[in-house]
Amino acid sequence: MPELFIGLMSGTSLDAIDAVLVDLSSQTPQQIAAHSHPLPAALRAQLLTLCHGGRTDELRQMAALDVDLGRLFAEAALALIQRAAIPAAEVRAIGSHGQTVRHAPDHNPPFSVQIGDPNIIAQLAGITTIADFRRRYAILRCEWLGQGAHLVRLLRCRAAEDRVALNIGGMANITILPSDLRQPVTGFDTGPGNVLMDAWAARHLGTTQDDEGRWAESALYHEPLLATLLSDTYFQRPPPKSTGREYFNMAWLEAKLGQLDSVPEPAAVQASLLILTAQSIAAAIQRYAPHAQRVLACGGGVHNVALMRQLADRLPGRHVASTQTLGLDPDWVEAQAFAWLAKQTLETRPGNLPSVTGARSAVVLGGIYLANSE
Repeated sequence: MPELFIGLMSGTSLDAIDAVLVDLSSQTPQQIAAHSHPLPAALRAQLLTLCHGGRTDELRQMAALDVDLGRLFAEAALALIQRAAIPAAEVRAIGSHGQTVRHAPDHNPPFSVQIGDPNIIAQLAGITTIADFRRRYAILRCEWLGQGAHLVRLLRCRAAEDRVALNIGGMANITILPSDLRQPVTGFDTGPGNVLMDAWAARHLGTTQDDEGRWAESALYHEPLLATLLSDTYFQRPPPKSTGREYFNMAWLEAKLGQLDSVPEPAAVQASLLILTAQSIAAAIQRYAPHAQRVLACGGGVHNVALMRQLADRLPGRHVASTQTLGLDPDWVEAQAFAWLAKQTLETRPGNLPSVTGARSAVVLGGIYLANSE
């Protein structure tokens, strides 16, 4: 008997809402349908402004965007079930990550804020919605790695080798999966994934991304700039740790450029940003997963051919490949994770891995927003 769940995910890259319909009746999820729901350009611009902070009317802006995103998430869910040609009544629940607009794990007290009102999603889609997964992490004073537990289930079982699951979205994070099931699973954000490369391409090319990393490969990286970028204290901090657009952004990059005697050509900056992402990921894997034989990547970064090539070059002796090699579409792994988290919450099962996040205990995550029963 199928157990259908929808996962909704909008990440740091702010490029689209990922919506996936999954059958979770067996140990291995079966993807039924997937849909990428675009973010309107004006809405994306408003979200970027809110994420970067500094406005005097942030509360009003956040409240309005919470409603707008709730409607958009509902639209994405409805478009998905229409594509799958199934009635909403057959879906047990939606798991919605929401859109992170502020993430401050080092603040006292720590906090993380996601918007995209789940009340609106449940009402408009007519499907019970599970959301607000992250704030329990803040209470536990631990780090967030949303897809960690889900990836452990999918990538660790029957593995005869140590593995690393690598997610390259706006930020990059790793989940370290020892083959010895007695050893703990660990994970953390290594630093920027696509966020700086995308922002620099938007400024100089007028595009949302550097397609396949071609622009970055058109120039040599700038050694003094790369050294300045890698000297940031975040890269030396021990895990568990997490980061976001609040830290790694254009203001951060401009401050680093300001430390140089002269500013490199734009293409050389892009090349340096690509190496920054590759080097910070590779260094983290070499230090914290020295025996890992396989690195399985998901997220939008897998489509950056130049980035994947640089990663492989910096991780000799390890097999670096997309999760597609195991039958897991790299574009939908995170959205699938929120479908799985919704099921865990409905069944009052924990959705976190304390060894990954630094939590004191395993806990049930999220709040349940029931669909209208009429």
